[in-house]
Amino acid sequence: MNSREAQLKAYDRLLTIMDELREQCPWDKKQTLESLRHLTIEETYELGDAILDNDLEEVKKELGDLLLHIVFYAKIGSETKDFDMADVANEICDKLISRHPHIYGDVVVADEEEVKQNWEKLKLKEGKTSVLEGVPKSLPALVKANRIQDKVAGVGFDWEEPHQVFEKLQEELAELQVEIDANDKDKMEAEFGDVLFSMINYARFLKVDPENALERTNKKFIKRFQFLEAKAKELGKELQDMSLAEMDVYWNEAKGL
Repeated sequence: MNSREAQLKAYDRLLTIMDELREQCPWDKKQTLESLRHLTIEETYELGDAILDNDLEEVKKELGDLLLHIVFYAKIGSETKDFDMADVANEICDKLISRHPHIYGDVVVADEEEVKQNWEKLKLKEGKTSVLEGVPKSLPALVKANRIQDKVAGVGFDWEEPHQVFEKLQEELAELQVEIDANDKDKMEAEFGDVLFSMINYARFLKVDPENALERTNKKFIKRFQFLEAKAKELGKELQDMSLAEMDVYWNEAKGL
């Protein structure tokens, strides 16, 4: 691996290139915080894909793309004299030191869970009025639910045992069935949301990341469906012309791959 000196040299090289691009490249000169936002979100999802695929070469590349965005934002901030890369780095360094009194102070913690609880308490001391203030409004609903549950658990608002969460899930499923039987669309949606929220909570107790779990299933379904499409093409058929029984044969074959 590269030495600390080599890493700092590479980072300095990136800062220099960013300065040059901002000064000389027509596209880079036009960018703003707002114009880069959606690109940063896209890059984050691409990094997530690479991590789920366990493609470490791609992870390295996507981390580079994200690092470029961070440097880009800092460069724009320096032009308006609001902040620069040193401010960004020092801000997170100060936060890490403040949030880890068990490392940089005299606080003693027993385990990871106690660290998380202290983290949320420290955030409230810093002026936040709610532990949920740090949950971004624009997060996808599934990820947001997971973060909400994780944060309130950090201050002790949580179930004690996994079976309690499973019982709550069963209760929510029963309530959903009542509204399905009544054919009340609005209440069905509300109860379905409660079921999903309970499922995400149960996943947390099982130490399963619900976003990763669902994305694995998405990828698995895509792979199997595309196998089915390829088989249909080999037979000279359109999927809509095949019976469910025919498709099921190839679907089961795909499951064995």
